[in-house]
Amino acid sequence: MKLKIAVLPGDGIGPEVILQAKKALGAIALVFGHEFTFEDALIGAIAIERTGKPLPDQTLNLCKNTDSILFGAIGDPMYDNDPESKIRPEQGLLKLRKELGLYANIRPIKAYPKIMDASPIKKEILQGTDFVIYRELNGGMYFGEKQINDEGTYASDLCEYNEAEISKITHLAFKSAQERRKKVTLVDKANVLETSRLWRKVVQKIAKEYPDVTLDFLYVDNAAMQLILNPRQFDVLLTDNLFGDILSDEASVIAGSKGLMSSASVGEKYSLFEPIHGTYNEAKNKNCANPIASILSAAMLLDHFGLLKESLAVFEAVEKAIINQIVTIDLKVDSKFGTNEVGDYIANFILNKGDLYFKMDNVNLGQSTIV
Repeated sequence: MKLKIAVLPGDGIGPEVILQAKKALGAIALVFGHEFTFEDALIGAIAIERTGKPLPDQTLNLCKNTDSILFGAIGDPMYDNDPESKIRPEQGLLKLRKELGLYANIRPIKAYPKIMDASPIKKEILQGTDFVIYRELNGGMYFGEKQINDEGTYASDLCEYNEAEISKITHLAFKSAQERRKKVTLVDKANVLETSRLWRKVVQKIAKEYPDVTLDFLYVDNAAMQLILNPRQFDVLLTDNLFGDILSDEASVIAGSKGLMSSASVGEKYSLFEPIHGTYNEAKNKNCANPIASILSAAMLLDHFGLLKESLAVFEAVEKAIINQIVTIDLKVDSKFGTNEVGDYIANFILNKGDLYFKMDNVNLGQSTIV
């Protein structure tokens, strides 16, 4: 298969982790005989710095003329600390989602046995946790009308949804559940919000088309508690834009680090794959950021295009790295391995898993350990 992939490294640790994802995809291309071509473009704070726009026209045009998008991270403390700023890096990603019609964000959540100690949650609660969050991405208050008065003393964000927006992602969630453990949990605030009541009405109607899937409901405050108290109960979580954003970040503690959290954003025509960890500017250029989320996002890209064996090969390599403790310091505080070393190990395992021998002794950061 030939794929042209737009690469948007973005800000902070984005360029470092996305490089490791490209290494994994390069290894897959060699092993399975595919041709992946990459073209980089600007987005976010770096794009504002160089072009004055968080999403330059050239970047948008590239994304519309490639098969898929590999995304790094976006944001900068300079903008986070300036609430008066009219132009912000995040506007680039929001506009990109809207322009490409990326209406569904898919975030898998899994507890890896070898690194459960990295999570603040007890092992007996985590064991067996494996679910996926389906977050609507094009509606809600993120895209609703926004107002602020001249004095800056009043502001509002309008939350809007229509049946068509809810229906599209609901069908995706139920189809996913059919391939998993056949359970969908809708997270809303239907006791207070009209938009949530619309969600319940639409989802209940669609559920009748999937009689093999069980549907239940949780208010978002209860869902936030249950994610920590009993995450094993979930299979597919379905949420609106705001609730999904918050809950998926909360769920990262289950895995033990945001550095393990991959995601896919899909629409009718376009697709984008990104880690959810953000820019983590404190780690920029220090070779300590966890690249696994970016690499797993690349695996989701492969899966999206029906390259299932290839996707499984990436997952297998990641799990091998975790089992062998070839991880960054967020998962093992005394780890000697950095961003590049973890990426190299995973790519090498994809290439040579039958012959790979990893020296656990005399490992020094920056030295080759693959023999």
